[in-house]
Amino acid sequence: MTSSTVLRALGLLLAAATATAQAAPPATYQGDWEQGSLLIGHTTPGAKVRLDGRVLRVSPEGLFLIGLDRDAKPVASVTITVPGGTDTVETHDVAKREWDVQPLTGIAPKYVDPPAKVLARIKAEQAQINEVRKRDTAITDFATPFAWPALGRISGIFGSQRILNGTPKSPHYGVDVAVPTGTPITAPSGGIVALAEPDFYYTGGTVIIDHGHGLQSILVHLSKVNVKVGQRVEQGEPVALSGATGRVTGPHLHWGLYWFGERVDAQKFTGPMPAKTAAAP
Repeated sequence: MTSSTVLRALGLLLAAATATAQAAPPATYQGDWEQGSLLIGHTTPGAKVRLDGRVLRVSPEGLFLIGLDRDAKPVASVTITVPGGTDTVETHDVAKREWDVQPLTGIAPKYVDPPAKVLARIKAEQAQINEVRKRDTAITDFATPFAWPALGRISGIFGSQRILNGTPKSPHYGVDVAVPTGTPITAPSGGIVALAEPDFYYTGGTVIIDHGHGLQSILVHLSKVNVKVGQRVEQGEPVALSGATGRVTGPHLHWGLYWFGERVDAQKFTGPMPAKTAAAP
């Protein structure tokens, strides 16, 4: 083989390698670009990532999170800057989901709005939860596949909404699992307990677990809270007992997932309830 042939072959290999590198996307995603979804992204370690201008935390391994709210806008823009490179802007269409909306009339006013005397309490408790949702820790427990914190019949789904006497109420931002009072509730993934309160007005016994990068589980209507703020918990570890505390009509677990202030679908992120327990009371 002549030297010119060798040089030509090397040039072709270099061109192919360059084309492959250029064709490779700056990030890959696990999850769907649709309302209520949570996406786990992976990019080059050391890269910087922005979602609609918001700077996202990127782990040393290149992991990052994107949460798409129930009412997310139809387009999301992701800007990725790899070390020593230029900005790459990705535009993703966000699919709209259809939600279960139920108009109900003839409801007694006392069941529609809370009494005025508890409004200050409700405001203070919500402010406490909102402050917790600002956490942005470096732990990456979100990358471990999640498990259901309780097994049983699903009695309420994410995104549903009731219109009471013509007034739209807040959508349902979690998934409800019908279990008897006293059922052990476990951590759906590892993390740090960010809030542990025995008696909030709306949510009753309430536990929030920080899974890292802004992702948090909220477990509510608990009859007993068995963890403390700052405590490290592992997936499957008991954290509370189910109940009917707060503003509810019967015992169940409400489990919600939040990415900062964005409400995402825990059921979609975790997958279906194991079939052998789906018919449990």
